[in-house]
Amino acid sequence: MLFNSLEFLVFFPSVLLLYFLLRPNLRWILLLAASYYFYMAWKPEYILLIMLSTVIDYYCGLKMGSIAEKKKRLPYLYLSLFSNLGILFTFKYFGFFNDSLQSVVEYFGATYHGPTFDLILPMGISFYTFQTLSYSIDIYKGDLKPEKHFGIFALFVTFFPQLVAGPIERAKSLLPQFHKEHPFDIDKIKSGLRLMLWGMFKKVVVADRLAFLVDAVYNNPTEYGGFSLILATVFFAFQIYCDFSGYSDIAIGAARILGFDLMINFRTPYYSKSVSEFWKRWHISLSTWFRDYVYIPMGGNRVIKWRWYYNLIITFLVSGLWHGANWTFVMWGALHGFYLVCSIWTAAYRQKFNTLIGLKPGSLWMKTVDIAIVFTLVCFAWIFFRANSISDAFYIIGHMGTGVGADLFAIWDSISQLQLSVEITTASGAGLGLNLWQFILAVSGIVFMCTTEYLISLPTIKHRYYGLPVVVKWAIYYVLIYSILFFRSFESSEFIYFQF
Repeated sequence: MLFNSLEFLVFFPSVLLLYFLLRPNLRWILLLAASYYFYMAWKPEYILLIMLSTVIDYYCGLKMGSIAEKKKRLPYLYLSLFSNLGILFTFKYFGFFNDSLQSVVEYFGATYHGPTFDLILPMGISFYTFQTLSYSIDIYKGDLKPEKHFGIFALFVTFFPQLVAGPIERAKSLLPQFHKEHPFDIDKIKSGLRLMLWGMFKKVVVADRLAFLVDAVYNNPTEYGGFSLILATVFFAFQIYCDFSGYSDIAIGAARILGFDLMINFRTPYYSKSVSEFWKRWHISLSTWFRDYVYIPMGGNRVIKWRWYYNLIITFLVSGLWHGANWTFVMWGALHGFYLVCSIWTAAYRQKFNTLIGLKPGSLWMKTVDIAIVFTLVCFAWIFFRANSISDAFYIIGHMGTGVGADLFAIWDSISQLQLSVEITTASGAGLGLNLWQFILAVSGIVFMCTTEYLISLPTIKHRYYGLPVVVKWAIYYVLIYSILFFRSFESSEFIYFQF
């Protein structure tokens, strides 16, 4: 995997050097070649799937763009939808639906032997499929003119910084940037490098270390008590955030160095005061995609109330299924849909209750309570997202309150011995996958990351940062660089969202 080796440290600077040496009208060729190489470094033959989607959508886009009447564009939209979703279904969902159908049939005492395919899921297929689908849909609706330059369109589909895990860019935003000249801009380069550095810190220092404890507990949940299950769930919330937002920061930063602006994908989501706000801060490129191409076309909130609830539930069920061919992801999506419906349904009652107990809207106490509630709800849903099966998820939920005291005491006793190199153990004797030193680094990384991102989100603090002396800024950069070099997890894993 390119991002898990030193190859990327050679790959990106090499592309960057050649990029600024080439004439502006030839740079798209380099970027396209680099994007194809980047993807083929994983599995060369699967580049054919991307090429197939590129050719089909380029053709459909040109045909729809040449037809004035919207209704007559439908056959080409269907061709784009069926071909792209057909490839996605075959490689990602066929086995899931086949197994589910077999279970249903056998439940009623019948026999079913459907076809089976042993296919490897193409890396990032959900991301580039949704990106190119939005292009076709926008042209069909008349919101976008088709791209006539095949090479530029192919680059839009495969642009390597965001090819395998987003952000999922819109053609209206990204395509015009490929037609512009991007001169050497030192400010953009510095900004991009800072973002890449911060993303790498979140990934290799925080996320990869948290993964040890999370994997140890979630891969064998029956061996752990309640406190360990709670701790692993909270750690996973920060693991997946640091892992995915870390990749997004690296992708956005790399693109910015080249002169391109990608959309922000995360805005401190765990400081959200409602589930609705959480989805305006988490994986923004995907949530806005589902809003524009699924939720709003179904009627959004411009319908009667029960239909509004239905639209929300369906949107989040599809969102859950997008993440993976497993009932755990469907349950995760259903939970978030349920949260939003309950939020709408109980809004008036919650307001009356808060007034009754004296909680003032906008007060610090009210904000803290709301953030804590939303974080708890999100963590509860993460159980289904991370669990290996539905049965594991329900086991974890059912045993979170079991033996909490004994488990906590055993873990604290293990920590209090101050043996830095000894693995922390639970009441059952099972190890948590981290020794005391690694545990301290994990918790410190979470606290540092949360504090830093909160402060950066404040306009006054951000303004003061830019006014800091150069020496102070470089001191901060060196702290991050040395943290990555000396405190990184030496057993790094691939980015979680590569599997989607």
